[in-house]
Amino acid sequence: MVYQIVNPYTNQVEKVYDNHTDDDVEKTLAKAHDLYQQWRKDTILKRVDILKQVSQVLTDHVDEIATAITKDMGKRFVEAKGEVLTSADIANYYAEHAYEFTGTKTFDSRMGKAQLVPRPIGIIMAVEPWNFPIYQLMRVFAPNYLLGNPMVYKHASNTPGSAVIFEEMLKKAGVEEGACTNLFVSYEQVNQIIADPRVQGVALTGSERAGSEIAAEAGKNLKRSSLELGGSDPFIVLDDANLDEIQKIIGAARLFNAGQVCTSSKRFIVTEKNYQGILDMLTEAFANVKIGDPFDDSTTLAPLSSYKAKKNLVKQVEKAIENGATLAYGDMASNQGEDSFFRPVILTNITQDNPAYYEEFFGPVGQVYQVKDEQAAIDLANDSVYGLSGVLFTGSVEKGEALAKQIETGSVHVNSYGGTLAELPFGGVKRSGYGRELGSLGMETFMHQELIVSREKPIDLEETTGGFV
Repeated sequence: MVYQIVNPYTNQVEKVYDNHTDDDVEKTLAKAHDLYQQWRKDTILKRVDILKQVSQVLTDHVDEIATAITKDMGKRFVEAKGEVLTSADIANYYAEHAYEFTGTKTFDSRMGKAQLVPRPIGIIMAVEPWNFPIYQLMRVFAPNYLLGNPMVYKHASNTPGSAVIFEEMLKKAGVEEGACTNLFVSYEQVNQIIADPRVQGVALTGSERAGSEIAAEAGKNLKRSSLELGGSDPFIVLDDANLDEIQKIIGAARLFNAGQVCTSSKRFIVTEKNYQGILDMLTEAFANVKIGDPFDDSTTLAPLSSYKAKKNLVKQVEKAIENGATLAYGDMASNQGEDSFFRPVILTNITQDNPAYYEEFFGPVGQVYQVKDEQAAIDLANDSVYGLSGVLFTGSVEKGEALAKQIETGSVHVNSYGGTLAELPFGGVKRSGYGRELGSLGMETFMHQELIVSREKPIDLEETTGGFV
């Protein structure tokens, strides 16, 4: 596996990195394990202060880090800065809530004083994607650092600059050596790392295929795992929806990060009353994008992460059209060049026998479906192998909340475009994965909750349990 920066805007190779050897991996794991043994005996006090400093360092160096992100995977510089600041917020959030999330829970029991004591489990292996190369790392690092689980990570091969600068910024903040280490390794080495007894958990964000392989390796070695995979998220518009509010966000709902977001609104499911209006609205948003240099503030649509990603998306759209989908907006001829830009398109009339019906389109492709009523909208939303997130617009919040509970997905945003915040747990169901990151649940993913029961004198088992233990 070659780790290199290929600037998506220029398609030029800017830097190639050497892979880490098996000896490098062993030294990394040994150092991390030694740190884990030390942390098991320490309080989190020092780590809370250091995590606050991590937040500050990311904020102070936002332009430098954002530049690395944009050169790596091509997103707009303004979006990259937002990613860095969101990552800083995550670090600060866990520092602010550290004692709440890691406090001992006590409860009454006939056996005596019972306590659940949060404990670390060991080294966590993170395998992370390219679309949010700093944010994805922070989601795993922050809670596990506080808890006392050292982290090693394999980043995507096309975002090595982000992988390196993340580790550098942690060092600037005072994070201990061995607490979070980047490894440029092969998938074979990843499997070896997962199998290592010092590694006790695996977190992956990526494709369904990668998730299946990582989960299998983790299961074979009896390791905990957390998977955040793809999504084909619905954007449901019912008869009583406020179209003026939708118009403000419909473009960003699909085109943010050039549409390369697992939780992007990919399937616009609209009742008959509003179908044409939403189709026109989405068409207008797509037609008004300005494609260009991601470092140019006037650019509204950046290139995809690579020329390969663009070619794959072109093939996917062409296959959908060959199987009966209508190209309602866009010109596929304009997407045949050897650059990494994909000009937005809209597909309609996608039937259940079309491969596109169940696929995820990772880029600026909108699918618009017309349905008879709200029940048909819910049924179509649920007719998916994925279940990561979703958006639902309707006139009544109470009605929206009730309908949201019928959608099989990890989260639903009623009358608002979905986003990410440190306090909101994130994850999916079905082929979108399992486990949660962020919020209080993100702290529990790789937490061992040790039960300690104590009393002054031995319990009389005959009296309290009839002799059954």
